[in-house]
Amino acid sequence: MTTATAPPPSAAPARRRKSVLGTRPWVAACFLLPALALLGALVVYPIGYSVYRSLFDASGDGFVGFDNYQEVFTDERIRTALKNNVIWVVVAPAVATALGLIFAVLTERVRWGTAFKLVVFMPMAISMLAAGIIFRLVYEQNPDRGVANAVWVGIHDTFAAPAPYPGARPRPTGDLAASGGAYTTKAAVRAGTAVALPLVAVKPEDVGGAKEAIPARDVAGKVTGTVWMDFTKGGGGTAGKIDAGEKALAGIAVEAVKDGRTVASATTDADGTFTLPAAADGARLRLPAANFASAYNGVDWLGPTLVTPSIIGAYIWMWAGFAMVLIAAGLAGVPRELLEAARVDGATEWQVFRRVTVPLLAPVLAVVVVTLMINVLKIFDLVYIIAPGSSLDNANVLALQLYQSSFGTDVNQGVGSAIAVFLLLLVTPVVIVNIRRIRQERKGR
Repeated sequence: MTTATAPPPSAAPARRRKSVLGTRPWVAACFLLPALALLGALVVYPIGYSVYRSLFDASGDGFVGFDNYQEVFTDERIRTALKNNVIWVVVAPAVATALGLIFAVLTERVRWGTAFKLVVFMPMAISMLAAGIIFRLVYEQNPDRGVANAVWVGIHDTFAAPAPYPGARPRPTGDLAASGGAYTTKAAVRAGTAVALPLVAVKPEDVGGAKEAIPARDVAGKVTGTVWMDFTKGGGGTAGKIDAGEKALAGIAVEAVKDGRTVASATTDADGTFTLPAAADGARLRLPAANFASAYNGVDWLGPTLVTPSIIGAYIWMWAGFAMVLIAAGLAGVPRELLEAARVDGATEWQVFRRVTVPLLAPVLAVVVVTLMINVLKIFDLVYIIAPGSSLDNANVLALQLYQSSFGTDVNQGVGSAIAVFLLLLVTPVVIVNIRRIRQERKGR
């Protein structure tokens, strides 16, 4: 008796393989198409057109090859911009990251650390335009308006007293002659005869509470005299003579000079009088320039020499908070047991910071530095707003020169496109380094 054998089971249908994206390719293409279209329209096409346009002249009709790129490296303004960009890339990210690291580490040990972080990070909420306007006022040359110079002048005047009567001078027809900012009598003086030394152009605020001037008495064997403000309120009076109501100039240094040497000196009293010893007989009297030197007005922060460091200072004020927040986030993930183990082994706080904390934060520090480097290579608005017209060429950077070459007074979009391509080439290595670092971190996980 034969038994019927069951038919062999049919082969299971082969599964359709999915793509790397985990779905059908046409579905993925539908989702990616809008993003790719935007990427092509906003990134790929502008880059391609910039490369193409950089090969033509200002009109866009004449092919010039690499002449525009040659101008990029030979034009003095563009070379200055390139030099300033190097300064920006070297200084700004390093200083901002260092300050962010210091702030992040120190605020961990204080109770009001959160409030401090909030204050330091707050400038990030301000636009570059607003920050530029703020620091244009901060760096104002006039100490009455610029905060930086107000502080600087205050410190300076603490250690160096200002001149008592800045800008004061004698009358052109008087007995005093100008010499290098000082004023000297035209004739030698004699002991026993009082000398009159009138001055004008004294600021009212400098003699507001001064006493009235009095004529000096003749003293045998000594040289006497009076220094006063030869001006009568409301007009009138006689030039060169002390009239009623005219103010004494106290605190003025008076020197007796013979053969180029100072043989005696004195300072005027509250009533403007002074007395010199017998050694002054036959000498000429000199009022040193230090009595009349202009008031110290601080530093020319936005002058050709300091304009770039000053703008970098404004940038650091804005971005140190960004660095601090990122570093503080990385610091929160540092294993505390490693820090405690180092302290137990006898390491000082500086050694813990330098040999444990900083190495563990190296990936975060790399992120901050690379991000800031990319950012400063594109810096434009701070420089354009803060630098005055007289110093704009000295503060020039590539992004600003790109704008000036493309849309400024001497429009040449061929050169502007060449600068744009060159700037892209400068940014590309930094971006590649950043991408490789991200990939290595993912592999490490």
